[in-house]
Amino acid sequence: MQNAIYKQFWKYTIPTVAAMLVNGLYQVVDGIFIGRYVGADGLAGINVAWPIIGSILGIGMMVGVGTGALVSIKQGEQDGEGAKRILTTGLLLLVALMPLVATTLFFFADDFIYWQGAGGRVYELSLQYLNILIVACVFSLGSIAVPFLLRNDDSPNLATILMVIGAVTNIVLDYIFIAWLDWELTGAAIATALAQMVVTILGVGYFFTSKAKLRLTLSDLKVQWDVVPKIITIGTSSFFMYAYTSIMVALHNNLFAQYGSALLIGAYAILGYIVTVYYLVAEGIANGMQPLVSYNHGSRNQDNIRKLLKVAMGSAVLGGVAFVALMNIFPYQFVSVFNNTDQQLIDSTVVGIRLHMFALFLDGFLVVAAAYYQSVNKGSKAMFVTIGNMVIQLPFLFIMPKLYGVTGIWIAFPLSNIALSLVVMSMLWRDIKKLSNESATEPSVQAS
Repeated sequence: MQNAIYKQFWKYTIPTVAAMLVNGLYQVVDGIFIGRYVGADGLAGINVAWPIIGSILGIGMMVGVGTGALVSIKQGEQDGEGAKRILTTGLLLLVALMPLVATTLFFFADDFIYWQGAGGRVYELSLQYLNILIVACVFSLGSIAVPFLLRNDDSPNLATILMVIGAVTNIVLDYIFIAWLDWELTGAAIATALAQMVVTILGVGYFFTSKAKLRLTLSDLKVQWDVVPKIITIGTSSFFMYAYTSIMVALHNNLFAQYGSALLIGAYAILGYIVTVYYLVAEGIANGMQPLVSYNHGSRNQDNIRKLLKVAMGSAVLGGVAFVALMNIFPYQFVSVFNNTDQQLIDSTVVGIRLHMFALFLDGFLVVAAAYYQSVNKGSKAMFVTIGNMVIQLPFLFIMPKLYGVTGIWIAFPLSNIALSLVVMSMLWRDIKKLSNESATEPSVQAS
C-alpha cells in the first residue's frame, strides 16, 4: 500500500507529460517550419506575436485549472452533482470570455507589436498571425482548458490521444500552408487554429457521451454564479504564469531590438522553442500531481500530499538539470533543427543557451510549487510564486542591460530565478514541516 500513491502519480503524470509535450508541438513545429521556410524575420515575427498568444492560453489555463481543482475537490467529498455543476460553469465561462478576448485583440494587437520594437517585415509577419487568432481565439482557449477537465474526469489517456490528434493535424497543415503554399505566418496560424478546433470539439463532445463520469446533457448547461469567482481565484496564478512569460518575452523583445537587432529576437525565439520542451515536462508533472493532491486535500490525507509533492518536485528538478546539461553539450544540434543556414542566427542562439538557461531547472521547482499551492486551495501563495517571478525579474532586466548590454539581457533571467527560488524554498519548507506535523498528530486525534 505504501507505493500505491506513487503508482497513481505516475498513472496521471506520464500521460499528462505526454499530452503537454504533444500539445507543445503546436508551438515547436510552427517554429521549425517558420525558421526553415520564412527565416529569422519569421521567427522574430512569431516571437513578437507570442506574448499575446501566451496571454490567451493563460486565460484558458486559468479556467481549466480552476475548474479542474474544484471538480476534484467535490469528487473527493463524494459530491458528484456539485462536480458536474462546476464543470458546466467552467465550459460556459470559456465561451463567455471569447468576445472579450477577440475585441481586445482587434483594437490593441498592432500597438503591442510596435511597443516591442517590431517594424517593417517583422511587424507584417506578426500581424499575419494575430489576424487569424482574433477569429479562432475560442479554440485557443478551449484546447488548453479541455485536457485539464478530461484528466479530472479520470480520463488522462483520452486527453493525451486528443493532443496527439491535434499535433498531427497541426504538423500536416503546417507543411501544406507554410512549406507548400508559402502562406508564411498566416499559414502557421490557420494550421494551429484548425488543430485546436479539433481538440476543443472532440474534448467537449466527450462529456456528452456515456463514457464520461461527469456526463452532461444540454439541460445541465447552466452557470452557477457563485463558483465563477472560485474558479478564477484558484486558476489566477496559472493565468499569471502565462502572463508573466508573455510580459517577459515582450520585454526581452523590446530590449533586444533596442540593444541589438531583429536577428536577436529571432535567436531568442529559437531558444524559447527549445526550452518549451522542458517547461511542458515541468507543467505536465505539476498538472499530473494536481488532481491527486486536490483529491487527498478533500479527503484530508496529509501523508499522501507530502509524498506527491516530493516525487513531483524531484522529477521536475532532476529533469531540468539533465536538460540544461544536454543543451550545453549539444547546442548546435538543438539550434540547427530550426535553422541550419543563417550562421549569425545560429551563433547568437548558442550564446543565448550558454548565458540564459543555466538555472532553468529552478523554473521546474517554481512551477511545481505554484501547482501544489493551487491544489490545496491556497491561491494567494500560488499567486505569490508566479507574480514574484515577474516582479523580481524586472529590476534585473532594468539594470543588467545598462551594465553589460546584450549579455546583461541574457543573464537577467537566471539571476532573478535564483533569487526567487531561495525565497520560495523557505516558504515551502515551512509548509511541508507543518504538513508533516499535522500528519503525525492526526492518528492520535482520531484515537481520542
